[in-house]
Amino acid sequence: MSFTYKRLNKDDAVLLLVDHQAGLLSLVRDYTPDEFKNNVLALADIGKFFKLPTILTTSFETGPNGPIVPELKAMFPDSPYIARPGQINAWDNEDFVNAIKATGRKQLIIAGVVTDVCVTFPTLSALEAGYDVFVVTDASGTFNTSVRDAALNRMSQAGAQLMNWFSVGCELHRDWRNDIEGFGGILGGHLPAYANLIQSFNQK
Repeated sequence: MSFTYKRLNKDDAVLLLVDHQAGLLSLVRDYTPDEFKNNVLALADIGKFFKLPTILTTSFETGPNGPIVPELKAMFPDSPYIARPGQINAWDNEDFVNAIKATGRKQLIIAGVVTDVCVTFPTLSALEAGYDVFVVTDASGTFNTSVRDAALNRMSQAGAQLMNWFSVGCELHRDWRNDIEGFGGILGGHLPAYANLIQSFNQK
C-alpha cells in the first residue's frame, strides 16, 4: 500500500481557532487549566511566527459559552473574527467557510473547545469538502480523556492528521537553520524542559 506524506506547509496552511471561549473552557477536564492555556497560546504563537492566516470563531458568545479568550483576540486583531449566532458546527456558518476559501489555502490546522463537537464537526465537514485537516490535539479540550479519545478516533478514521502544537511548529519550520533563536524562543517560552535545554546550550 502506497503512502503519501502530506506535510504541513507554511505557504498553504490556515490556522483555525474554534470556540476558545471563557464559558466553554470550564468544560475542559482532560488537561489542567494552566496546561491547556499554555498549549493554546503556544499554538497561537506558532501561527504568528509563521505568519499563517488565522481565523477566530465563537459560538453563541452572548449566551453561556461566553466571550473568546482575550489573549487570542489581542494576538490577532486584524484576523477574521466570526461570531456565529447559533450554529454549533462552524462549517454551517457561511462567513466562516468564506473566510477559509478567501485564503486560497488547502491545509487547515484546527483546535478548539470542545474536541468532540466544536473541533470534530468542522473537521469532518472540511474533509468532505476536500481540505487536508490537521487537528491540534493538545490545544483542544473536552470533558475527559475517554470522550477525547473517541473524538480523535472519529476524526482520524475520516482522514484527519492528529498532531500536537510542538509537532505542528517543527513540521512548519522544517530546518533549524531557518531561525534557531526565533523558533527556539517559542519552544522555550512554552516548554520548561526546552527552556532548560536552551539555557544549557547557551552556557557552552
